[in-house]
Amino acid sequence: MNEVALASREALWVTLQIGGPLLVLMLIAGLVIAVLQALTQVNEATLGFLPKVAVLAVALVLLGPFMAGVLRGYAGSLFQAMVDVGLKG
Repeated sequence: MNEVALASREALWVTLQIGGPLLVLMLIAGLVIAVLQALTQVNEATLGFLPKVAVLAVALVLLGPFMAGVLRGYAGSLFQAMVDVGLKG
């Protein structure tokens, strides 16, 4: 497989690994907040925004080491692929 295509495929996978869990957590938080606002009929914008920010902050703290490891591994494989291409040519 072409090196560029392989790097692009791996970049998309890394993007999904890093962004996917955060997006799912934000979706769940948004749905829970929307249901609570619909049940209580309180439609204040800050009541929907602040819990989402809190969920995102907690998720970033908990998932930060995982995301850094994924990025470190991707960068390492990308640099190694550049060295391999340089040795071939």
